[in-house]
Amino acid sequence: MSSEANAAVELAHHAASEPLTPTAYIAEHLQNLNSVGGKQAAIIDFSVFNFDTIFWTSLMGVLAVVLLLIAARRASPGVPGRFQALIEILVEMVETQSKSIVHGDRSFIAPLALFVFCWIIMLNTLDLVPVDWIVGVNHFIGSFGVHVPHHKIVPTTDLNATLGLSFSVLLLVFFYSFKVKGLGGFVHELLSAPFGAKWYLAPFNLVLNLIEYVAKGVSLGMRLFGNMYAGELIFLLIALLGSIWTFSLDLSVLGLVGHVIAGSAWAIFHILVILLQAFIFMMLTLVYIGQAHSHH
Repeated sequence: MSSEANAAVELAHHAASEPLTPTAYIAEHLQNLNSVGGKQAAIIDFSVFNFDTIFWTSLMGVLAVVLLLIAARRASPGVPGRFQALIEILVEMVETQSKSIVHGDRSFIAPLALFVFCWIIMLNTLDLVPVDWIVGVNHFIGSFGVHVPHHKIVPTTDLNATLGLSFSVLLLVFFYSFKVKGLGGFVHELLSAPFGAKWYLAPFNLVLNLIEYVAKGVSLGMRLFGNMYAGELIFLLIALLGSIWTFSLDLSVLGLVGHVIAGSAWAIFHILVILLQAFIFMMLTLVYIGQAHSHH
């Protein structure tokens, strides 16, 4: 993406005050705007609020709902427009998948899967925003006296956001397990599957089932985070190609051409990653909720 050449301007701006290495440049772009004004000290720290993640996650969620509402209100029985046709394709795809996976009442589950799919697509699509545009906006805001030290625009590159999404799915799994099987049936399943209903096997069954539920939540969030975080890192490395002369390398022409070609190619490929990760998250959501409807 050609706008990544703005990295040179940013690097030159910082170089006037203090040396900036490529590592520092990448770390700067991966830092969240949070309530502690620095890096999160622990993996789990509920006292830290990443304001940029909260803002963009909420905004994209509201936007996804608005777009779906507009599509529903503008739906017509005649020849559909392109927007209506796109939404109808998505609805039919999600409905087909939910019907084959979840055997029960899908009146809430299918719309949930559709919303999750659209929401994560919009969250992931923020990764296509040129990495230095946000820094440029921060500098512009700073000219009005508002200091914004950090701002990471892609929520799915924040482990807090992806684990929040995945454990929300896990809560839905517990909800449907209680709803479909009842408290007694759910407890019986925890104590009797997978080794059988023998009393002396109950502790082993319970431990394995608890590990399985934790693994579902962690893996669902880590998969989305890992793929999107890696994609963001590649965008940052490509951005550095457009500014490598700042680091005493006389390769400015090579860097400019490299970052334009490489950035465009990676952005095109990354569109597939964005859609695929949203589809995988949606499918696993349906699979886990479908498992909650099944009896062992």
